[in-house]
Amino acid sequence: MTRHQKRSTKRRTSLVLLTALGTVAGGLLVGAVPAGAATWTTLAAGVAYRQYDLSAAAGTTHVHVLSVDLTNTHVRLGLLYPGKVASRATVSQLATAQKAVAGVNGDFFNISEVQHPGVAATGASVGPAITNGAALKGAVPDAQRFGPELPPGTSTKNVVGVSTDGRARLDSLALNGSVSTLGRRLPLGGLNQYALAENSIGAYTSDWGSVSRARATCGTDTDRAAPCSTSTYEVTLKKGVVVSASATPGSGAIAAGTTVLVGREAGAQRLRRFVKGQRVAVRYGLTAASQRAYRFALGGYPVLSGGQSLAGLDARTSAVRTAVGISSGGQRVLLFAVDGAPAYRKGLTIAEVAKALKSLGATEGFSLDGGGSTTLVARAPGATKVTVRNHPSGGAERPVPNGIGVFTQ
Repeated sequence: MTRHQKRSTKRRTSLVLLTALGTVAGGLLVGAVPAGAATWTTLAAGVAYRQYDLSAAAGTTHVHVLSVDLTNTHVRLGLLYPGKVASRATVSQLATAQKAVAGVNGDFFNISEVQHPGVAATGASVGPAITNGAALKGAVPDAQRFGPELPPGTSTKNVVGVSTDGRARLDSLALNGSVSTLGRRLPLGGLNQYALAENSIGAYTSDWGSVSRARATCGTDTDRAAPCSTSTYEVTLKKGVVVSASATPGSGAIAAGTTVLVGREAGAQRLRRFVKGQRVAVRYGLTAASQRAYRFALGGYPVLSGGQSLAGLDARTSAVRTAVGISSGGQRVLLFAVDGAPAYRKGLTIAEVAKALKSLGATEGFSLDGGGSTTLVARAPGATKVTVRNHPSGGAERPVPNGIGVFTQ
């Protein structure tokens, strides 16, 4: 083979790879093809990628899909997050730092606080979260949620995750916890949450981060924009003993072995009875409606169940979306992201997302945060870092609190 032939062969090989995988965010869409003509490209054993055009009510859009085979013992899904609940980073940063081969953005989150001047937005996610089998946070009250209106019959407690049997599932996780002292047991109303129910007590651990806990006492059980409570109290426990108290929620990193209790209204009144040196036991866990244990889970809301779209899904508002599909009895997961390039930015309605997941073979479907958050990343074979495969609608990746990572070994 001549040197000219070798160079031509290399150019053809590079062109085939670009056509199969597309380009990173900000470039032209390469190889955009109809769904029926799209092919899967293997990124790693058990992990494949596909992109294609999809007809929708608002016009043609473009979607990116990762297929993950959970029967492959070398592949797993896990939570991508920055190490703290009240913290954000881009999906590519999270995936690269945690050495994921691919991933998408996750739950809706506390993105702004224009209704509460002077109160810092926490960046914390809405729903429950589990990482490596451990409870990370609970769900905020439904009325305190950020994101589009929930479909009928769903709540902020809904999750998608992988249970300890290795299968992906849709479920619901409720916080079960207590604060016990001097023979009395008080209910625990929150865990590392940016919003607490009225009259409740929430616990904040080293998993929370350094952001102010003041947001937890703002809004009500019916109105996220309602004023912050004027009756609050905070107690700090170190190794189960009260060491300090304050009339207002504080900020700053929480050390390992330390728990901060934040109360509002009746919850604040109960905490005011605590005194320095008093022993207090705080216990908590996330209990699944199915009674299963989970390796990882994060929030959003279901759109497809038993192969049927949920009743009442929005069929009017088109937008850039991120979603998860589950097929083969939980053994196969589809991570789905709409492209945010100007030509496709009108996107899909939630009803169309459910339909698209079903067309890919999913029987269960789950919507994650969309719009400027929608990001799908993947690492090409032999590469050391992931690249963004869709075009984020804001022109660049938005920092997010969590996501779903695809890990291989």
